[in-house]
Amino acid sequence: MNENIVNFVYLIAGVLFILGIKGLTKPKTAVRGNMLSALGMLIAVVVTLLNMNTIDYSYIVAGVLVGSIVGSIMALRIQMTSMPQMVALLNGFGGGASLTIALAEYYTKLGTTPASFAELLNPVVADSAAFGAGPEGTVALLAIGLTVLIGALTLTGSLVAFAKLQELMKKSYGLPGGPIGNALFLIAALVAVALVVVNPGNVAAMVAVVALALLLGLFLVMPIGGADMPVVIALLNSYSGIAAALAGFILGNTVLIIAGSLVGTSGLILTRIMCVAMNRSLANVLFGKMAAGGETIDADEVYAGKVTSAQPDEVAMLLETAQRVVIVPGYGMAMAQAQHAVRELADAMEAKGVEVEYGIHPVAGRMPGHMNVLLAEAEVPYDNLVEMDRINPTFEDTDVVIVIGANDVTNPMARDVEGSPIYGMPILNVDKAKTVVVIKRSLSPGFAGLPNPLFAMDHTLMVYGDGKKAVVEMTTALNQA
Repeated sequence: MNENIVNFVYLIAGVLFILGIKGLTKPKTAVRGNMLSALGMLIAVVVTLLNMNTIDYSYIVAGVLVGSIVGSIMALRIQMTSMPQMVALLNGFGGGASLTIALAEYYTKLGTTPASFAELLNPVVADSAAFGAGPEGTVALLAIGLTVLIGALTLTGSLVAFAKLQELMKKSYGLPGGPIGNALFLIAALVAVALVVVNPGNVAAMVAVVALALLLGLFLVMPIGGADMPVVIALLNSYSGIAAALAGFILGNTVLIIAGSLVGTSGLILTRIMCVAMNRSLANVLFGKMAAGGETIDADEVYAGKVTSAQPDEVAMLLETAQRVVIVPGYGMAMAQAQHAVRELADAMEAKGVEVEYGIHPVAGRMPGHMNVLLAEAEVPYDNLVEMDRINPTFEDTDVVIVIGANDVTNPMARDVEGSPIYGMPILNVDKAKTVVVIKRSLSPGFAGLPNPLFAMDHTLMVYGDGKKAVVEMTTALNQA
C-alpha cells in the first residue's frame, strides 16, 4: 500500500481519537466519543494489517476471535459498580501488550529466540547496528528498554489495583523505607536499561529490567489504600499510554505513537486533577505513598450526644414539602447498588413538583467519573448531573441535601480545620443547605480516617442502614403521602 495513503489514513484515525477524547469529557457526548475512538482504532488496525507484506493472518484471526469472545463476556457480565476494577484490569492488559511487543522486538533484532528460561540469561554477541545505525540504534534500544520498564510496571501495578478494588487484597504492604525503597528499585531498573543500551547483547540486563519493573509495580501500588484508587487508576492509565507510544516508536507505527501520546498526556492531566481534588501530592503518588499528616481527632468528641438519627418515613415528610433537593452520591451508593433506587426516588420527588439535581464530586467513588457512570446506567438525565464548582453556590438555596455514602468529599474539616489531613481539599458544601440527610451504615470514617462534623450538625439527620433499602423506603413513604 502507498505510504502516503497509509499516513493519511493514520492522520484520520488520529483526528478521530482526539474527537473521541473530547466527546468523553461530557456525559451527554461520551457514547459518541467512545464510538469515534473505536472507529479510529478499527481503521488504524485494518490499514496496518493491509500495509504488511508478509503476515500470517491465522494467528491474527485467532487472536481477534478469542479477544472478542473474552471481551464480550466481560462487558456483558461486569456490573457498573465494578467498573473501576475493569478499568484497572484493562490498564494492565495494555501495559502487558506493550511489554510483550518490546521483548519480541528485542529478541527478533538480536536474531535469537530463547528456548528455555536458562537461555534467557545467556549473553549474545550482538551488533548494535541491528537496532539502527548510530544514534538511531541508541534511541531504538532506549525505547525498547523504557517500554519494557513501563509496561511491566503497569501490568503488575494494575493487577494490584484490581485486587484491592475487588477486595481480594485487603492489607497494604510496602518496601522498607517506603518511597526510598521504591526509588532504589527505579534507579536499579534504569541502570539495567542503560546496560542494555550500551551492550544490546546483555540479555541478563534485559531480564533484570523485566524483574525489577514487575516488582516495582507491586510495591508502588500495594501500600495505597483502596479508597485512593481514583488517582492510582488515572496514573496507571497514563503509564499504559506512555508504554504504547514507546511501542509505536519501536514498531515505527505513527498511529500507535499518536494514540499512546494522547492516552499518556490525558492520563497525566487527569492524575493532576485528581490530586488537587483529593489534596494529594503527585510526587507522593508516583512513589506509592499517600500523604496523611495532621493530628488524630477523637470521633467521640465530635459526635458525642450531638448526632440526630431519623427514619426513612420522617425524611419522606421533609421531601414532600421541599422545593429543591440535591442528591450527593458516593461510594456507599455504589456498594449498595442503589443507583436505580435513587433514580426512582428522584422521579417520585419530581412528580410532586420538587426540583432535583445531583452534586458530583470528581473523586467520589473509586475512579474518575464513577458516579456519572452509575447514574447514567440508571438513566438519570445528563443535565441533572452538576459538577462541584457549579453546584456549590446553590446549596444555600437548597431545602434538603441527601448524601448517600459520601464521606470525606462532604467533610467540612477540609474547609475549616487547618492542619487536618484533608485541609484544602475541595468539597461539596452540603452543610450550607437548610437540611442534610446522610444515609450511611454507621459513623465510620472515610479513607482519611477522620470523623465528619457534618454528621453532628443541628440540621443533619442520620439514616442508618443499607443505602438501597433506605432509599426504597423513602420512595414508598413519599408515594403514599
